[in-house]
This record gives sequence, C-alpha cells and structure tokens, in this order.
Amino acid sequence: MNSFTSITAIAVPIDEPNVDTNQLCPTRFNKVPRGPAYASILFHDRRFNADGSEKEHILNAEPFNRAQIIVADRNWGSGSSRESAVYALYEFGIRCVIAPSFADIHLNNCYKNGLLPVVLGEAECESMRRQLRDHPGATISVDLGAQTVTDQQGKVHRFEIHAVRKKSLLEGLDDIARTLQYKAAFEAFEAEYRMERPWLYA
Repeated sequence: MNSFTSITAIAVPIDEPNVDTNQLCPTRFNKVPRGPAYASILFHDRRFNADGSEKEHILNAEPFNRAQIIVADRNWGSGSSRESAVYALYEFGIRCVIAPSFADIHLNNCYKNGLLPVVLGEAECESMRRQLRDHPGATISVDLGAQTVTDQQGKVHRFEIHAVRKKSLLEGLDDIARTLQYKAAFEAFEAEYRMERPWLYA
C-alpha cells in the first residue's frame, strides 16, 4: 500500500448526498482485476454513453478531470461493501475524500487501500464545495501528520483519525504489512512452543 503523508491538489465538489458504491463502480465491473482500467470505471454510467463517448459530468471536464481530492456531501460510499469502489477512486487519481459522513465499510476500505477519508462538518464541506464551484481548479491541502485541511481561502480545518489508522497510512502499511511487523515475535513463540511440546511435531 502506498503511504499518505500530505497533498496539495485540485479538488472537485460532488454536490450530492448518498453517493453509493454502485455509482462509484457499477456491479458489472466488480470482477475486473485491479489496475489502470478502473480509472474509467469510476462513475462509469454517469460519465459515459453506451458507445463509450463522454457524457457531461464534472469529472470529465477540465480542470476537475485532474482532481486528486473530492469534497463530497453526507453518507459517501453507502450501498454494498465492494472494495472495487475504492479501486475506481484510486486509479482515477483520487487520494482523499472529504465528507460530513461515510458509510462504515467504505470508510474502512479507503483506509485499507491508502486513500484518506476525512470527516468534517456539513457546513465546512458545503463552504469548501462552494469555493471550488466559484474557483474551478482551486487546490486544497491535506496534512495527515498535522490532521488538517486547508481550504481555498486559507482557512484551516482540523480532523480526527484513529492513531492506528494514521500510522498505517503514514507508513504505507496495510493489514498484512502491519501484522508482518511482528514476524520475529511470531517465530520466537513458535520455536519456544515447539521445544516445549515436541510430541506435537513428532
């Protein structure tokens, strides 16, 4: 998993509550192996016609097609638990989603794939989305170490994150990598256990 420390990037406003995972990654794409193809899967049915031509959608338009941060509305990522929804966001280039609330499973899937979900108040998110609508191409800065978001106007917003999640993102450790940090302790325990109970291994 890639680490996340800080980012200053173009942000895109998504002015819609309850964006679900079926919109982020339609069901028929769930079996696609993770890779660059997921960039075009993100919001596929809202971004593309049946013949592959582009529809009018904010993520198809300059400069938002280069966004790395989404400022969303409440209940982002509701619906099914598909991890492919995060693949689509990540392969498009999104590294952080800021919203008033997230669906629990989607929130955890973001953490597990190196994408930072930031929870801020509804008024804060609405203010930032308005700034981004008024100033297309404006950037937002997110600093995980300091746990801050700096909006287009320079106002600093502080967010909370669990210490373990923060450490994992800063160091680029998924669940497996974090477990392997204790490999030496596991091996020492197994060796001692084998010595104390040799009959189990006869």
